[in-house]
Amino acid sequence: MKAKNRDQSLSDSRELDGSYDQLTGNPSTSQSKKTIKQRFLKLLPCCKPAAVPSISQNSEEDDFELSTVCHRPESMDKLQEQTKFSKKELQVLYRGFKNECPCGVVNEENFKTIYSQFFPQGDSSMYAHFLFEAFDTNKNGSVSFEDFVFGLSIILRGTINDRLNWAFNLYDLNKDGCITKEEMLDIMKSIYDMMGKYTYPTMQDDIPREHVESFFQKMDRNKDGVVTVEEFIESCKKDENIMQSMQLFDNVI
Repeated sequence: MKAKNRDQSLSDSRELDGSYDQLTGNPSTSQSKKTIKQRFLKLLPCCKPAAVPSISQNSEEDDFELSTVCHRPESMDKLQEQTKFSKKELQVLYRGFKNECPCGVVNEENFKTIYSQFFPQGDSSMYAHFLFEAFDTNKNGSVSFEDFVFGLSIILRGTINDRLNWAFNLYDLNKDGCITKEEMLDIMKSIYDMMGKYTYPTMQDDIPREHVESFFQKMDRNKDGVVTVEEFIESCKKDENIMQSMQLFDNVI
């Protein structure tokens, strides 16, 4: 019985990453090209990826992989139902995720480490922390493949309201349903820290606060000192620059 479950688990994993033909059971002859999806996956590292083989090469490595993976994602059909990705897209995403994260999950420290490589001129640790929190929806200190594709589906394929709700959640640091000036200031400072002084060499220390004040003048419609999700979405939809920036994601995948 255990052997049967083990074989089925391996079959599900191979189906998800596209490493075999679902009709014949033979190894797939086609290999996907590197795309921006796989580059995006570089943001999500795993603990010591070199410790285990990233792609199954034979039955021994398959057995070793099964013994070391600590989290196995849901079936591809279920993920396809729950996201706006096709089966092929999910296979490519999973293959890249598994290559980077053989253990099946990403912890925050490794997320910060890899994220910092994209912004060597600054300190991205705080912004990476906020971003990790947004992906870690069940608050267990790790991001699984499901967490990743659910968030990515919203960012890349969601409606404008879906995307703005996700962005609001990123800014709402304590998840109480509203954004305070302090929360927005923390995010703004983390962005400036991440971009570094080479990007903003003459920026004064009070510039982030000035930007926050400007945002609140536009978004805090009833002037109660906080921005609700309704105010946030309404204000963003009226901002041409914000709308244009959100459209940049439309054709990423």
